[in-house]
Amino acid sequence: MTKLQNIIKKKEEQFFKAYINNASPTGFESAGQKLWIDYIKPYVDDFMIDNYGSVAAVINPEAAYKVVIEAHADEISWFVKYISDEGFIYVTRNGGSDHMIAPSKRVNIHTDQGIRKAIFGWPAIHMRKTGKEPVPNTNNIFLDCGAKSRKEARKMGIHEGCVITYEDEFMILNKRYYVGRAMDNRAGGFAIAQVARLLHENKVKLPFGLYIVNAVQEEVGLRGAEMMANKINPDVAIVTDVAHDTNTPLVDKKIEGDFKCGKGPILTYAPAVQNNLLKLIMAAAEKHEVPFQREAASRATGTDTDAFAYSNNGVPSALISLPLRYMHTTVEAIHKKDIANVIRLIYYSLQEITNEQDFRYFSA
Repeated sequence: MTKLQNIIKKKEEQFFKAYINNASPTGFESAGQKLWIDYIKPYVDDFMIDNYGSVAAVINPEAAYKVVIEAHADEISWFVKYISDEGFIYVTRNGGSDHMIAPSKRVNIHTDQGIRKAIFGWPAIHMRKTGKEPVPNTNNIFLDCGAKSRKEARKMGIHEGCVITYEDEFMILNKRYYVGRAMDNRAGGFAIAQVARLLHENKVKLPFGLYIVNAVQEEVGLRGAEMMANKINPDVAIVTDVAHDTNTPLVDKKIEGDFKCGKGPILTYAPAVQNNLLKLIMAAAEKHEVPFQREAASRATGTDTDAFAYSNNGVPSALISLPLRYMHTTVEAIHKKDIANVIRLIYYSLQEITNEQDFRYFSA
């Protein structure tokens, strides 16, 4: 096998930046999906697009045995819930948006008339009483779009149901970390696109059909993956998502485990993770000197792994996670070495899977 070095070059990094900066809130992922398709198109044979916007880029579409590598495309966001007589906008979550980080953030309200700018307001420190300060929650955080009334806000195209995203953008921190508001999980979508590119550039011929799936609506219950699992009916699925770096302040490792950015992908033990597939991935990591960390998940993984594993009478599935700092904030951070090693590990693991491989634990 080709030894992979310098995986993420300038061209790939520019795509990553554009992909992170593009807004793809849950249920409204189409613009990001089009960017992703345009990038991956030269490296695949065909596409599948479902009714809600999930995409599968396919290599060897005629093959009977089907292997999926998957990430989710959507990012957390807010919806306009209510506009007051004075023109202030109250919100409700679209996915697991964090109310604690909202005050003072700048946002984009997506309307049929284009982007409308707004800010999450908050009472000044001078007007808050020590010990009796309000705590941000979904009942009291609000947006100020500069409108003097509900009527003016509506004239701006703002109405209940408009989706809201933060405007924070991609940056590189100390030449070491990629930082952005949607690393969860467009970093995964970037990674699986790079796997497709590397397979193509290195002329790797897989003996099965490979379905590179970028699914929608993970943040509201793994819904896109559920639909794609039923549509594709795969034989194997390798999912990539993010997991917490627990080596930052205010985190209890006894509860969250010990995981660190820069130490490699995280491989999860869980009921949904098929052990023989997990062993194959670990063997590939050891064979190609890809560092990895181990995690145990109680009951569910909470990722699209669960959707694939329990579909179609059971699909051998595994999870390769990317360590991430500050999940569900606007400064999600991943280490350059980790994203490169996630790409390497998926690339090498695919080449260890044989056509029609039987992953069952035993036979009668």
